[in-house]
Amino acid sequence: QVQLVESGGGLVQAGGSLRLSCAASGRTFSSYAMGWFRQAPGKEREFVAAISGLTRGTLYTDSVKGRFTISRDNAKNTVYLQMNSLKSEDTAVYYCAADPRFNMMIAAPEYWGQGTQVTVSS
Repeated sequence: QVQLVESGGGLVQAGGSLRLSCAASGRTFSSYAMGWFRQAPGKEREFVAAISGLTRGTLYTDSVKGRFTISRDNAKNTVYLQMNSLKSEDTAVYYCAADPRFNMMIAAPEYWGQGTQVTVSS
């Protein structure tokens, strides 16, 4: 069982930055793929970014490439999402997710956090 707790959301002006954190429980954290999804009001939840467990390979949705960076600290069981040059369309609830398999992490991860609100004002 893996439990995920997000933090770091808030209100920021367009062009600003935020860093989200996701603390994970469980001794197998380093082998899990981790990632972030988001859900804007009235829209479906969408994939944002993922990082593999051991090789730390990364994948991003096109709309955040060059602006967001996903990273992980296996010693702290934590994954981060650094968000720069934020836009109003980045406003959403951001969810941390985890899965033992990278391909499932992108499509339908097994474990989810409760979400943290990010609001970008224009």
